[in-house]
Amino acid sequence: MSRLFGPMRQVGIVVRDIDKAMRHWVELCGVGPWFYAEQLPMDQFRYRGRPYDIKVSIALANSGDVQLELIQQRCDSPSLYRDFLAAGHEGMQHWSSWPENYHEIRERALAEGWQIGQEGDTPRGPFIYFLNEGHPGTIVEMAEATATRMRIFDQVREAAIGWDGSDPIRRDWPQG
Repeated sequence: MSRLFGPMRQVGIVVRDIDKAMRHWVELCGVGPWFYAEQLPMDQFRYRGRPYDIKVSIALANSGDVQLELIQQRCDSPSLYRDFLAAGHEGMQHWSSWPENYHEIRERALAEGWQIGQEGDTPRGPFIYFLNEGHPGTIVEMAEATATRMRIFDQVREAAIGWDGSDPIRRDWPQG
């Protein structure tokens, strides 16, 4: 557990082909079911302090209590996802915590010198990606544990419990 951000709840995996990535996780790793959103609703997005419109496809599945998030950016807007791919990487780009005291931890992290790479707001609540330069996959994301977000994430986790391999890719995004 991070003393600042809390427990790791999610691993963010940036991919070039989300359909191929979901099939890999299902067929080779036996992880699923995946809940897929072609375009994740986003109210605001800022990369390095500047606003942009961003379009990302997201797929969520759990392995035990850890949620896996596959991310494919579908536009040319600047983002940490594009930076990661442009650097020749594909795979784990960040880990995420979901604190209830999101705003308090956000301010504490900024006061301790963490820098904002990107942040935004969604119908599920706000999120922020702090920079931790020097090692791919060490970006820290924090997403507020709003009631809506946690209802969605609980449904993803519950679907993975005892999953028998049927209906591995679901386009019916859980309701918050």
